[in-house]
Amino acid sequence: MKFRLFILLIVSGTGTSCTPSEKDSTTGKRNASSGVPAGMVWIPGGEFLMGSTEEQPDNNAMAAHNVKVDGFWMDETEVTNEQFRLFVDATGYKTVAERPLDWEELKKQLPPGTPKPSDDILQPGSMVFVPPTAPVLLNDYSQWWQWVVGANWLHPEGPGSTLAGKDDHPVVQIAYEDAVAYATWAGKRLPTEAEYEFAARGGLIGKTFSWGDELNPQGQYLANYFQGAFPNHDTAEDGFKGTSPVRSFPPNGYGLYDIIGNVWELCSDWYSVAQMADNVVVSNPKGPSATNDPDDPYAIKHVSKGGSFACSSQYCSNYKPSGRQGSAYDSGMNHTGFRCVKDAE
Repeated sequence: MKFRLFILLIVSGTGTSCTPSEKDSTTGKRNASSGVPAGMVWIPGGEFLMGSTEEQPDNNAMAAHNVKVDGFWMDETEVTNEQFRLFVDATGYKTVAERPLDWEELKKQLPPGTPKPSDDILQPGSMVFVPPTAPVLLNDYSQWWQWVVGANWLHPEGPGSTLAGKDDHPVVQIAYEDAVAYATWAGKRLPTEAEYEFAARGGLIGKTFSWGDELNPQGQYLANYFQGAFPNHDTAEDGFKGTSPVRSFPPNGYGLYDIIGNVWELCSDWYSVAQMADNVVVSNPKGPSATNDPDDPYAIKHVSKGGSFACSSQYCSNYKPSGRQGSAYDSGMNHTGFRCVKDAE
């Protein structure tokens, strides 16, 4: 059920940080001495202006509107490869990217008459960011995104790639169902879009980024994103190509690491392009009742927030609290992961 595979086929013309000894941080248990869930920080909640005040905000940002959220606990970092491995070892869970594809289910999300791809493509796999070797037009993302058979959380770039030396990197190639399964096992849940954005702002009011209004204050890089000529040449001025270890950059005002950049993070809300314009304060919104993307009408999507290592000022400058995109619910990508939240008791 990999919808993005078939979008790329149509576009391209080929078809229509925790260690095992700290396991409490993955189960949501409280630190007995402090009463704080291990590996989490308290987000106090409050009222804020959600979305963007720009007349033409970057990719899909909501129009600014007033929102109030209650306090909650949030993971300090994105869920890491090591943390996810503990879950898999304990449960035997198989991610969506590791399971066989069912064409009869898949075609329900495709335009009528879409031809069935060949069996060698209809194999378990996922989406991988593959930079082209030369500059390309930015109106065709199939130039840098490829369906790779055998790509999954253990092999993020496909067969031959491994997690060696990456225990403290965020787990990727995670579909929505996978993130929910982990969160449930850990006694947590995924954040709503409003909770995520409130937390990402770090207590600052009306700032473009989690740390202020300058992307690189005094020349300092504060998040992992794409520098250089997108998508073919990442100069890695921030120190990284692809994902970076969690905690590689300073935390925001709430003590959250990589809440901006590194990998997109899945939220519980359905994705919709609808813009909210009411002046009333909305309390603890949980998003629309169904997904709605007129540019991609057959896809079923959830919101993801925060931007990633593949976000560039030339294409997708979503490394900001208001940044958002829709992520197909049944597809993983090697720039998408998640973190969990927990309600106050």
